[in-house]
Amino acid sequence: MPSPPSRPATAAHHRRTHPAPSAPAYLAATLALLALAALAFSRIAFPRFPNPPATRRCRPDAEGSWSAGVFLGDSPFSLTPIEDWGISSDEGAAWPVANPVVTCADVEEAGFASSFVANPFLFIQGDSIYMFFETKNPITSQGDIAAAVSKDSGATWQQLGIVLDEEWHLSYPYIFSYENKTYMMPESSKNGNLRIYRATDFPLKWTLEKVLLEKPLVDSVIINFQDSYWLLGSDLSSYSSKRTGDLSIWYSSSPLGPWTPHKQNPIHSTDNRSRARNGGRPFIYNGNLYRIGKDNGGGSGHGIQVFKVEVLSINEYMEVEVPFVLDKPLKGRNSWNGARSHHLDVQQLPSGGIWIGVMDGDRVPSGDSVHRLTIGYMFYGATCILVLLLGGLIGAIKCIVPLRWYLPHTEKRSDSFSMQQQFFIYHNFGFLISNANKLGSFIGGRINYRTWKGRIYTSGIMLILVVVTCLGTYYIYAGNGVEEPYPIKGRYSQFTLLTMTYDARLWNLKMFVEHYSKCASVKEIVVVWNKGRPPLQSELKSLVPIRVRVENKNTLNNRFNIDSEIKTRAVMELDDDIMMTCDDLERGFKVWREHPDRIVGYYPRLAEGSPLEYRNERFARRQIGYNMVLTGAAFMDHGLAFKRYWSKEAKIGRQIVDSFFNCEDVLLNFLFANASSTSTVDYVKPAWAIDMSKFSGVAISRNTQAHYHVRSTCLAKFSEIYGNLTAKRIFSSRGDGWDV
Repeated sequence: MPSPPSRPATAAHHRRTHPAPSAPAYLAATLALLALAALAFSRIAFPRFPNPPATRRCRPDAEGSWSAGVFLGDSPFSLTPIEDWGISSDEGAAWPVANPVVTCADVEEAGFASSFVANPFLFIQGDSIYMFFETKNPITSQGDIAAAVSKDSGATWQQLGIVLDEEWHLSYPYIFSYENKTYMMPESSKNGNLRIYRATDFPLKWTLEKVLLEKPLVDSVIINFQDSYWLLGSDLSSYSSKRTGDLSIWYSSSPLGPWTPHKQNPIHSTDNRSRARNGGRPFIYNGNLYRIGKDNGGGSGHGIQVFKVEVLSINEYMEVEVPFVLDKPLKGRNSWNGARSHHLDVQQLPSGGIWIGVMDGDRVPSGDSVHRLTIGYMFYGATCILVLLLGGLIGAIKCIVPLRWYLPHTEKRSDSFSMQQQFFIYHNFGFLISNANKLGSFIGGRINYRTWKGRIYTSGIMLILVVVTCLGTYYIYAGNGVEEPYPIKGRYSQFTLLTMTYDARLWNLKMFVEHYSKCASVKEIVVVWNKGRPPLQSELKSLVPIRVRVENKNTLNNRFNIDSEIKTRAVMELDDDIMMTCDDLERGFKVWREHPDRIVGYYPRLAEGSPLEYRNERFARRQIGYNMVLTGAAFMDHGLAFKRYWSKEAKIGRQIVDSFFNCEDVLLNFLFANASSTSTVDYVKPAWAIDMSKFSGVAISRNTQAHYHVRSTCLAKFSEIYGNLTAKRIFSSRGDGWDV
């Protein structure tokens, strides 16, 4: 008897003959894959290097990572950052000193827990400048008043520790003198009043003098103007002013009171948020009184405003905003005040010529950590939904809710709901679940992951899952995106970035300038232009000043030409085709500041044998040491290095460089070794580095074997002239974990 005709296999038949994986197995495999993807992404995208024991850095809290910087100028309206004044400090290896000058890490170094520094006020006493500021305890979240002192016009500061600590939050330590006594009026609105303290042992010990007002005032100041004392503060008494306060005035014949309220109070209400809070000490310039205000238009303050007081009497008050421009930080989160500033105190130094200002600043906007966590967990939530969706599509997860979950119960009726209300709720809930079950039945097993088409669909969804998981990991674990510098003894500094190129590599140069100008410690970029039409300033997108130095001759010796216009002691020589992170540069800069007599670079090499043979990094690691670093990515003291390179002794070496059009970095290594019997090179491992010349096709040394042969020839010639290189330096010998 003939067999019946075969029928096409149905989806149900396929599921019976090729069962889908079980739900636990599917979930376990998928989550394990995503966890591995997140781990791999975190290791590659944001590698972690240890902080050296001597390096302390602030850990921002929910309010940010506030710190304080110093500005100098010929007037209060012409202030520029201290780094623009070229002030140096050998003790902190800062050439020049750069902002910020006081951070929470400095306070912790003095033995006091701190999470930020804000609201700084200055008090000048002879040759000493004292800074009083709010510091927040990260454990109790309470503000205390700390102090620091400078003996060199604000360039460097010695921490004095906490000088005033109450049981309630303190901030805004307005300090002034009256009848040869020193007073401080910090904000104590949490205690419901405004208090004034007198120094009994300045600046460390203070005692309560009196309570000035039984009002919760914030950001209060006292100014002596036109034979009267004026108290300006934001009153938080009324419900509508709880956030920013109503700016009010009181007047008296003495800063100790009694105080009489102004007839126009409040002179600014919370409706005008950009004027309702003081942002520092009022100052008098050319006989005019100016009030500093903070713009509270977005969170905890985004800018400084200055108002000229045109009328101030017991009956009337009038002010107008005047232009006040401080160069806006262009490096965003890599600038210590890149996101916001909300306080400025400016005073004239006793010499009478220079004004000094101290301003607080933060790298990140208000609520940044919450914002990043929210976005990150949203991505993780989307990942979970996609995992369940994919499980349903391949039939691993049954998207059916059992009927018993939403049928009404028959137990005794509750006293809270009538039977009718219960059935109404069960009916609507059942309708929702029923539709969800229909959707689950519709998508269940729609993808046969055993066919080529099903595998493509599954792979596509898995790829989306990996991307979404990595995005969530980035927002939660990558930090706030800041690549901040590393201080030495609490001091920050800056360096000049120098690169040598020509017209065929303009594409590389544009990316180079745009990327590295964002790095925090880069003060200026100098482009040594060897050949062709130099670029216009408008062709290069730079956040720092950029100078194109056009050379008359195309020679590699131009890299080390003496340049009197360089404003920093440190120069970072960097080829325009090397791309690495700003954090890599900052780590290298810190190591150089600790050893300014060395060449500190990122590409170690080893020259050994008889005659000397040029070896790459892989060989050097097998030999566990190096004795050269490439100056195509290296820090050096330009005054020392360039002078040695252009000395009479180096003339023959420069001629050899010209003859091979190669080996200028090898020559500099020999010149350093010839001048010292100790190690003259140091290595810093970059997190990652990309050679962009591989993409542009303009690499100088395309034939590696021929390139190494030329360099070995140079080694032989240089060793005959200048002697041998220094002894091999061992990897991981520095102890900071950056030279592994």
